[in-house]
Amino acid sequence: MKDKVRIDKWLWSVRIFKSRSKATDACKTGKIKVGNVTVKPSYLASIDELVEVKKAGFNFRFKILNLLEKRVGAPIARTCYEDLTPEEELNKYNDWYVGKSGAEFREKGAGRPTKRDRRVLEDFKDDYLFDEFFEDLE
Repeated sequence: MKDKVRIDKWLWSVRIFKSRSKATDACKTGKIKVGNVTVKPSYLASIDELVEVKKAGFNFRFKILNLLEKRVGAPIARTCYEDLTPEEELNKYNDWYVGKSGAEFREKGAGRPTKRDRRVLEDFKDDYLFDEFFEDLE
C-alpha cells in the first residue's frame, strides 16, 4: 500500500465521484479542500487527512482511513473513509436526492403501479395542471 495517492484518484476510487474526470474537474474548480486549503488534482493525500467536498451545493466532510488507487466495490469503499458530514447536511442532501427523481411517492413494497393506477394518476395531474393554467390567465 502506498503512503500517498492523488486526491482525484482517491475521490474516484472510493466512489465519491462517478468518474475520475469529474473528480479532477471538482479539484480544478476549487470544490475540494484538504485541511481548509483548496487543492489541485495532483495533490498527494495521506491517511488521517480531512477532505471537504462541495457537490451539488452540499458540503461533505470525510476523513481518509485507507488509500486506494483503483476503484473498488461500494462495501470496500465505505471502509476507506469516515463520513464526518453534519447530520443536517446529510438530511438536506437526502431530501434533495429523493425529490430529484421526479417520481411519485409510493410506499415501500407497494410495487410498480398498474396501468389503471398510472392512467388515474395522469388524469388527475392533467386536470390539476390544466385548471392551474387557466387560473393564471385570469
